[in-house]
Amino acid sequence: MTSLVTGVAGFIGFHAARARLEEGEDIVGLDNMNAYYDPALKQARLDQLARYPGFRFKKLDLADDAAITRLVSDVRPERILHLGAQAGVRYSLDAPFAYARSNLLGHLSILEAARGLGDRLEHLVYASSSSVYGERSSVPFRETDATETPASLYAATKRSDELMSAAYCGLFDIPATGLRFFTVYGPWGRPDMAYWLFADAMLAGRPIQVFNNGDMARDFTYIDDIIEALSRVLADSPARGRHAVYNIGGSSPVQLMDMIQSLERHLGVEAEKVMCPMQPGDVTRTYADTSKLESDYGYTPSIGLDQGLKKFVDWFRGWRRP
Repeated sequence: MTSLVTGVAGFIGFHAARARLEEGEDIVGLDNMNAYYDPALKQARLDQLARYPGFRFKKLDLADDAAITRLVSDVRPERILHLGAQAGVRYSLDAPFAYARSNLLGHLSILEAARGLGDRLEHLVYASSSSVYGERSSVPFRETDATETPASLYAATKRSDELMSAAYCGLFDIPATGLRFFTVYGPWGRPDMAYWLFADAMLAGRPIQVFNNGDMARDFTYIDDIIEALSRVLADSPARGRHAVYNIGGSSPVQLMDMIQSLERHLGVEAEKVMCPMQPGDVTRTYADTSKLESDYGYTPSIGLDQGLKKFVDWFRGWRRP
C-alpha cells in the first residue's frame, strides 16, 4: 500500500505519515518547505520520517499542477492524504494570494491528479477546517450547519475546497472525505498557535497577548486523537463518487483563560497577560459535534487538554532553543 501525503513536513502531516509508516505502509510525502514558520522545525520532522525505509520525500509546490500530475502518475498511490495548505487565519489578512495559490490552486491540482488515477484511487482524504463555520451563536457545530459566512479568507478557501471536492466526486467518481479539524495541538506543533506562542513567551519572561480580553473558547484536540480518527477514515474505501465531510474535534471546548492556567501550572511560570481586543478574522468559540464521525468510524477523543498540554510542555522543553 502506497499513500501520498501532502504537507508532510507540517504538524498533522508529519504525525499522520509517521503513523502510516509504523503500520508498514510506503509513504511519498511532499511539501514546499515555505518559511511561514521556522523551516528548521519542518526539516526536523522530515529527519524523523527519513529513518523509515518506506519514506520518500519530494519538495514540490502544490500549485505546480504539471509537477503534481507527473508525481502522482509516477507513484500511483492507492490513497491520497491531502494536508498541505497555507495555514493561519490572521496571516490571510496580510498575504491573501498565498492562500489562493496553495489552498485553491493547490487543492485543484490534487483533485486533477486524483482524477487521473481512476479506479486505482481507493480514497482521497483532505483537510478542511472548523473555520468554515464562522462566528456562530448556536453550538455545537454540526456538519449540517450553514457555512456561507466565513470570517476570514482562510476559512473561505477551505469551504471552497469542500465545494470543489464535491463537484469532482460527482463528475469523476472520486471517493473523497473532508475533515474539519478543530484546534489541533501537541508535540511537534505549529509555532503560530496560541499555546506555543504562550509557552515560548512565558519561558522567555515576555508578556502574552490575550485577545478578546480572554473571552474565547476553543475545542482543543490533541494530535494523537486526530491521528487515530484520521487513520480510521483513510483506511476506509468509500463508494466511488461519494463525498462526505466530518467534524474531527474534542467535543469539549475550553475557555482561553483555563488553557493559560493549565500552561502556567505545567511550565511553573505565571504569565504576564496583556488584554487585547478581538482580532479581525477570529471567532469567539468553536465546538465540534462529532456524533457523525463517532457513528461511522467509532471515533471518541481520549486525551483532555490538561493531559495534552503536559505532553506538549514535556516535548517543548527539549525542543526549545534558548
